[in-house]
Amino acid sequence: MARRAGAFVADTPPGAGLYLWLDPSGLHLCRAGRPVSCLRVDFLGGDQGYRAGQLGRQRELVARACGIRGNAAINIVDATAGLGRDGFVLAGLGARVTLIERSPVVACLLEDGLARARQGGLDGIASRIRLVHDDALPWLQGLPADRQPDVIYLDPMYSDGRRRAAAGKALALLQTLLGDDGEATPLLNAATGIARDRVVVKRQRRAPPLGERPPDYALKGRSTRFDVYRVNAARRADAGEY
Repeated sequence: MARRAGAFVADTPPGAGLYLWLDPSGLHLCRAGRPVSCLRVDFLGGDQGYRAGQLGRQRELVARACGIRGNAAINIVDATAGLGRDGFVLAGLGARVTLIERSPVVACLLEDGLARARQGGLDGIASRIRLVHDDALPWLQGLPADRQPDVIYLDPMYSDGRRRAAAGKALALLQTLLGDDGEATPLLNAATGIARDRVVVKRQRRAPPLGERPPDYALKGRSTRFDVYRVNAARRADAGEY
C-alpha cells in the first residue's frame, strides 16, 4: 500500500528521521529517537473512537458549521484531510465525504485507518468516505459543474503551542512531515467559487480569518472556531436553485 504511493516502509527502524512502520496494529508514522514517537490513523479507539461513539448523543460544532441537519445527506469535500478526524465525524453524521490529501504518506495512513474501520464494524461510516490522493486546488478546479460539492471544508496546518498534549504530539509529528500549509488563501478563494452552499474554515479560536477575509459568521468552541462563508446567493439563483 505505502509502496504504491511512493512512501517507504522501514524494515528496521533507522537511527534518525521519520519513517513508516507496519505492524499488526496498523501503519504508523514514526520519528526515531528516545523515546520513539509514532502516530497512526485510528477511527476505532482513542480520541477519534470516542468522538465516533458520541455522535448519537451530541451535536458536533463542525456539523453545525457544515450545515448538517436531520437525515439530509450532503456532499462535503474535506480539501485538507490530514488525519481525517473531522471528515470521519461528518460521515458518521450522514454526510458523503471526499477526503483530499496531497501527501502520499498521509494518504497511506488514511487508507490504512479506513480499512481497519471497515474491519472493526464501522463499514457504514467508512462507505460514505472517498479518499483521493491529489493536490486540492487543481482537483477542485477540475470538477465539472454537476459534481461540485455542497460544502468545502478547510483545516490548514498551522503552528499552535496551545494544543493539548496528546493532540499536540500527533500534530507536531505530522507538521514535521508536511510543514505548514503555507498560503492557503488561493484555496479559500477557489473554494468559494466552487461550493454550492458554503465553505467552512477551521481556525484557532483567536487566529485572524484565513487571508484576512472575514466570514459571514463563525461558530466558536473552547480552542477552535469554524468560519463559515456562504455562497453568493445570486450565483445560486443563476443555477436555478431558487
